Amino acid sequence: MAKKKRRKSKKKLRHQRLLWLIGGLFVLVIVASIVSETVIYQKQQAQSENTDHEQKVAWINQLAPYARELQEKYHVIASISIAQAILESNWNTSTLATQYHNLYGIKADTGQKSVVLPTKEFENGQWITIQGRFAAYSSWQESMKAHAMLLYRGTSWNTNQYQHVLAAKDYATAAQALTQDGYATDPSYAKKLITIIQTWHLDRFDVPTK
Repeated sequence: MAKKKRRKSKKKLRHQRLLWLIGGLFVLVIVASIVSETVIYQKQQAQSENTDHEQKVAWINQLAPYARELQEKYHVIASISIAQAILESNWNTSTLATQYHNLYGIKADTGQKSVVLPTKEFENGQWITIQGRFAAYSSWQESMKAHAMLLYRGTSWNTNQYQHVLAAKDYATAAQALTQDGYATDPSYAKKLITIIQTWHLDRFDVPTK
């Protein structure tokens, strides 16, 4: 009887080892699958990020020559013009930019072709959403020129409103002047512009000021 018990015990042990082996292999397969999926996801993310980066660089290079031309005519520093377009249009993805070529969130004048869209304004220490009437343009070039002319000519109630922006000799001073002269209500507007300019080295497009 003892010999039979030993045979059964050895058989049971072999069976347990086989189960452990199968279980171990199953775990390895699961781990390998997870690792493989992670690597594929990371590659896809990297490819997506590279594509996104390339598209942004291409858009900057598209705007840059005209921004330089506008700087020479209207004294709006090119990097400021490009950075504002990036910030205001969220890299040319906003509804106002994609459908109406308005890269800067410029409000419409009386009788001008326009569209009403919700927008956020910073008032009394908090963000609120209002309905704004914005200018609609036929091209991004028209939008950029309108932006430069707004800063150059000022508003209908103050032709010198953006005098500090025009007088600025560098992008950091111009960014601060936009807030000082009342272009934007966002208290961190200047900091955001400066960060964009420095991140993308937009100052390389600036025409040297005299």
